[in-house]
Amino acid sequence: MPLRIPTKNNEKLKQLLDRLNEDRELHQLWRSANINAVNRTGISDHGEIHIRIVTNAALRILRLLVEGGVEPSAVTDHKLKVEDAEVIVVLAAALHDVGIAIHRDDHERYSLIMAYPKARQILSGLYEEPQLTAVVSEVLHAIIAHNSDERCLTIEAGCMKLADACDMTEGRSRIPFDSGQVNIHSVSALAVKSVNIEKGETKPVCIRVELHNSAGIFQMDNLLRRKLINSTLVPYVDVSASVVEGETEKRLMTDYRL
Repeated sequence: MPLRIPTKNNEKLKQLLDRLNEDRELHQLWRSANINAVNRTGISDHGEIHIRIVTNAALRILRLLVEGGVEPSAVTDHKLKVEDAEVIVVLAAALHDVGIAIHRDDHERYSLIMAYPKARQILSGLYEEPQLTAVVSEVLHAIIAHNSDERCLTIEAGCMKLADACDMTEGRSRIPFDSGQVNIHSVSALAVKSVNIEKGETKPVCIRVELHNSAGIFQMDNLLRRKLINSTLVPYVDVSASVVEGETEKRLMTDYRL
């Protein structure tokens, strides 16, 4: 299934998407990463579905931030355009977990090794030097900084990091757990009904999380909160949680704060 994202009028992003969809080596890296994740270490999906979710989420977060007046770091520091920042977050999302094809442990650093030549290859012809190296450097920073405890230095890295955490609905937790055991890890991994990225009322972005039950707070505290507080996006993102009671009733967890 091809990767689909809303490219709008961003011609470079459209060309990037075409190249990602045509790259058979990259597609196999996604599949190999997922074999190591699911089949060999028993954690949740880290393959093509995860990539589709994270690329779209990262791009949406970035666009909401820009709409809210936040300038991407590539614009501020490298004098690039917003369109280039979109390329950075999408390519970082596409490459952030390729290191799992080597090993799940410390995979962010393995991803750096594999992403550097691949990013330069994919972007060849879209950028010339020195912009090519600037864009690749920003992509690599976003990849290493998606580790929960790694400090983000750019807006784009924050988008990538938060987007990765948002893929946690009903068993898709980024937190490793043994699916055959009944404990807080496995119960909470099934407790998140939906994660929606919306325009905020007081901040540019609001992450609205619907839970089947309050066990999902473990996911929010140990995944979403942990990644958000180590990102660049704390001033720009609100998070709300509600428990779904039946098909239509919702109870807002007003006492929950990140």
